[in-house]
Amino acid sequence: MKKLFTSSLATLCIFAAQAQENPGEHMAKSTSKTKVGSVYLATQMDGYILSTAMYKDIKVANSNIGTPRFTAFLHIGATAHYNFNSHVGLFSGLGIKNIGFIEKFDNNDSTVKRRVYTIGLPLGLKVGNMYGTYGMIGGGVDFPFHFKEKGFVKRSNKVKDGEWFGQQTASVMPYVFVGAHFKPGLNVKLQYYPTNFMNPDYVKTVNNVSSTPYAGYNVNLAMVTLGIDIPYRPKN
Repeated sequence: MKKLFTSSLATLCIFAAQAQENPGEHMAKSTSKTKVGSVYLATQMDGYILSTAMYKDIKVANSNIGTPRFTAFLHIGATAHYNFNSHVGLFSGLGIKNIGFIEKFDNNDSTVKRRVYTIGLPLGLKVGNMYGTYGMIGGGVDFPFHFKEKGFVKRSNKVKDGEWFGQQTASVMPYVFVGAHFKPGLNVKLQYYPTNFMNPDYVKTVNNVSSTPYAGYNVNLAMVTLGIDIPYRPKN
């Protein structure tokens, strides 16, 4: 898993660097039509993510809907596009996202924030004007590589815990999405994760005492993303 992450991250950084080395030039190029039947790259940054969580069977939570969570870091990526004609196309890619949820408790005015950095692969269908505004629908899969949990009670110190390639969450996170692309490069998507974000079988051992802190948790993430997708076309 670590080797896969390292190689994927290197590829992602190369693509992102190429696509962003001259943003003004690439923005101008995005207005020109790409030849049908050719593959082209684009930046893909879910720059802003507003998410929430839908709870099921969490005995201690005060609501079935989680507190909204807004994040703008770290979201980077690159996509590859293929247009069958001027109205239909496909895209895939590679990207890193920061996703998670916030849980609040009324009894002691406490808050727990849990998040993971993931590296993921989307696959989507584009329908509309491939050189302007079009709709998107598809799915993908995210693989978490760093987990962080932060808890605090109001007016007290925060307690943090993090781990690389931990087992606190599901190891594979599939999702579906629907959205739209607006010229010259703005994306809006609604994204939903149908499987449990947490791993209820995770065992935590402290001072030789084992527990399952996420037993009974069933958390589904839902989010709205606002991103930038600027085509990159190398010079002839």
